[in-house]
Amino acid sequence: MTRLDTTVTWVDARERLPRRGGTPVAVATTGRYPPESAAELETGVGEEFWLVRPMVFATLHFAADGTEQRNCFVDSDGYAYDLDSDEVVTHWAELPALPGRAAHLVLGEDVQPALRDARDARPAG
Repeated sequence: MTRLDTTVTWVDARERLPRRGGTPVAVATTGRYPPESAAELETGVGEEFWLVRPMVFATLHFAADGTEQRNCFVDSDGYAYDLDSDEVVTHWAELPALPGRAAHLVLGEDVQPALRDARDARPAG
């Protein structure tokens, strides 16, 4: 039977970064939302957050303004996060493989059989 469960191992970003650029990862990032309420506007401080987002690790990234950034995590909007950003990446984890596969990517004629296998699978246990 195909196993559909997975274990995530979080890595402290201060201790180690992914080995290569282009690696899709989940990151835990912390920061503050912009002020919204009257009380927050008075203090200039919004609500604090710590959340998980999908990103890609980049060994070299060029921001929209041309600024070069190294060893950073880039979101789907092209914004880069690192240990010194306003929104700090605290931890990262490799994304799990596709359901029932050892790969993160299936292309071409292999897609439909892989999807069928995953849809027909039941969690082990």
